[in-house]
Amino acid sequence: MSSINWKNEVEKRKHELINETRKLLQIPSVLDESSAGVGQPFGTGINDALNFLLKIGKECNFHVKNLDGYAGYIEFGQGEESVGILCHIDVVPEGEGWTSPPYAAEIVDGKIIARGAIDDKGPTMAAFYAMKIVKELGVPLSKRVRMIIGTDEESTWQCVDHYFKHEEMPTVGFAPDADFPIIYAEKGICDIQLKTTKNGTDDQSLPLLVSFQSGRRMNMVPDQATATIQVKQEDLLRIKTDFNIFLKENNLEGHITEQNEELILHIKGKSAHGMEPKLGVNAGLYLAEFLNGILTGGVGKQFTQFTAEYLHNESRGNQLGVAFTDDVTGDLTVNCGLLVYKRDSGGSLGLNIRYPVTNDGEKMINNLRSLAEKKKFSITVLDHSPPHHVDSGHSLIQVLSRVYEEQTGEKAELLSIGGGTYARSLESGVAFGPLFPGREDVAHQKDEYIMVDDLLKATAIYAQAIFELAKE
Repeated sequence: MSSINWKNEVEKRKHELINETRKLLQIPSVLDESSAGVGQPFGTGINDALNFLLKIGKECNFHVKNLDGYAGYIEFGQGEESVGILCHIDVVPEGEGWTSPPYAAEIVDGKIIARGAIDDKGPTMAAFYAMKIVKELGVPLSKRVRMIIGTDEESTWQCVDHYFKHEEMPTVGFAPDADFPIIYAEKGICDIQLKTTKNGTDDQSLPLLVSFQSGRRMNMVPDQATATIQVKQEDLLRIKTDFNIFLKENNLEGHITEQNEELILHIKGKSAHGMEPKLGVNAGLYLAEFLNGILTGGVGKQFTQFTAEYLHNESRGNQLGVAFTDDVTGDLTVNCGLLVYKRDSGGSLGLNIRYPVTNDGEKMINNLRSLAEKKKFSITVLDHSPPHHVDSGHSLIQVLSRVYEEQTGEKAELLSIGGGTYARSLESGVAFGPLFPGREDVAHQKDEYIMVDDLLKATAIYAQAIFELAKE
């Protein structure tokens, strides 16, 4: 057991850690293409967050480097080998329904509430202070310790691609961006777009779908959905009545308004991380289900019928013909995160599919392609990250298991997840915290938070882990 009392070292820096964490959380670091440019490829907010971290790193006498705004790193120590800590400072959009402003980082009932609190700016600051503690203690190390700061983890991982084009692969590493004890396996992740393909003359009979919009990101369960339909005057009252009955039967919030022989329908759902769609309520899929019952033909019907029959209440891919499960990572999951339809250009569906480590990803995609073509949809694979798995006997896992057990007194069970962390970009990397067993997973949800006590506890674990990995 380490002779250093890591919890005491964290306690000495408690107020500073909390204050700096809140400052980072108060920066709205959402992808903003409108302010993107040279040196800040993902916009002003993300760039501000990156510069904030690099600035405090420099003030603490770490070696820091900005890689063209795509990524950065903070490093200390000597040696040929290195321990990588892979974090990210970009966050998903706020969503709606917050009880505390999403970037106020207010502390309520022992929780820091903010977008990014648990994913991943809170854990990033925990890891930074863990590095700071080890550095300030002056303990002898044989490896360098490098925090790699990503800026595009919630989108296309261009940051990781850019980083590894210019920098070395750490010898071992961990990503503080999931659950404790240790995530040793991560599912494969595919982002797939399906588009309607017109077949002959489009049927213009009423009711007619004019537009449909739901979702912000493929890896989020959509919490809002809006559609406009053109209807016959004599059908207005019936459709309004049916819609309100549908809302009541499905325990949903929503409303319907009339505008010049068009009806605008809106449904409110519940956002959640796309790795487990069952934790959310997909507003888009419910709205498609309702519309499928009233539309009679045309591309709009093609769009809603496929969505309702193959995706609504089908997060395991059974109807799509891609269902799979294994003992390592569990079920394949399908999140329909983007649903868009315009009368002039047709419809598109954005699917975020996460498949088990023993599954054949290419076979899964080919099965989906066959179905899509049969149903007159084109298919495009936008992104594909294969599964990641580190052997349970690896020294990295042995060290982290021992550290976790010493710090918590609990067994370090090995876990697998549907989420994708930066650990998968390492040859020898795992996800390590920050969510403790029994805690609610609120990543990508409204009122996202991290418990202050958990922030401190995680910092102590990370400090010992850095010391143990870097001294060997």
